[in-house]
Amino acid sequence: MIDTVQNRDRWVDLSQHNSLAVPAKARKLIKVCSRQQMSSAIAKAQKSGRPFLVLGEGSNTVFVDDYDGVVIINQIKGIEVLRADSFATVSVKVAAGENWHQFVTSCVEKQWYGIENLALIPGSVGAAPIQNIGAYGVEVKDVISCVELLDTVTHEVLVIDNADCEFSYRESRFKRDWSGNKVVLSVTFKLQREGAVCLNYPALTKRLGSDSSLRDVFDAIVSIRSEKLPLPEQIPNAGSFFKNPIVNAEQYRVLIKTYPSMVAFEQAAGYKLAAAWLIENAGWKGRELNGIAVHQHQALVLINPNRKSGKEIELFARSIQKDILERYNVNLEIEPRLIK
Repeated sequence: MIDTVQNRDRWVDLSQHNSLAVPAKARKLIKVCSRQQMSSAIAKAQKSGRPFLVLGEGSNTVFVDDYDGVVIINQIKGIEVLRADSFATVSVKVAAGENWHQFVTSCVEKQWYGIENLALIPGSVGAAPIQNIGAYGVEVKDVISCVELLDTVTHEVLVIDNADCEFSYRESRFKRDWSGNKVVLSVTFKLQREGAVCLNYPALTKRLGSDSSLRDVFDAIVSIRSEKLPLPEQIPNAGSFFKNPIVNAEQYRVLIKTYPSMVAFEQAAGYKLAAAWLIENAGWKGRELNGIAVHQHQALVLINPNRKSGKEIELFARSIQKDILERYNVNLEIEPRLIK
């Protein structure tokens, strides 16, 4: 049954439906628990002529303004093992409304390798392919087989292979030409029943030995993230607020000459700079402005303890972007989607 929240005199509060706790409002809020309900909710919004926005846990969304439309909360649940070879791989289909960290935890408990480095990332499973979430040397694109979608124009259910999702660093087709017209219903993952853990990230290398187990890696990442990153339910935040910028080799040589301690990683297209280093080196770490701040333990995270508006958060982020551009001639890109 579709749970509809609507008030003719007052708009619906969205502060509980975005991890930054922005006190934005929507005309209407609908919670759906099945693909049929999802299709029905979208059809009703379309018939009414109002725009609609599908949310999971709102962990990567900033409501800059109130939303003059229908917000649909995807609460579709279910985990199905499609195939579990006795010696090789396991294929798991996970509904978009499942909590991401809970899914990772269940895989670790079953000794399924592949996503342990992505532990404690806030949000739902449906958001994982959209953002191509990544952490500690692993990206989710490496374990996704296919994504099941609802086409919001035809209302057909489509199954899209990994290659057609056009994954790249913190990007996918869902954020570009499919934004607004495709809704993730489920994601199918191909995980390993036996395998080697990924330890090629400095923070893990320092903490763990080469013979570390799947559980060791999971526990270490949960510990590291807990030390550096506040949980949204404790301090409102949207995780990493900026992408790590990529610069060409020539620009990198200029920067590293001026800033020898700058953190960077060589890529095929040039060098990926650590946005956290740029922000911290510029003096923003721990800085507060109008009740919004850069977290004192992680310069990539903006926190909103005073429940300020999305407009104020965007202004704060733009101030950081402007400063980084002037100091380093580097453009920082905001990672969460800004809803205006």
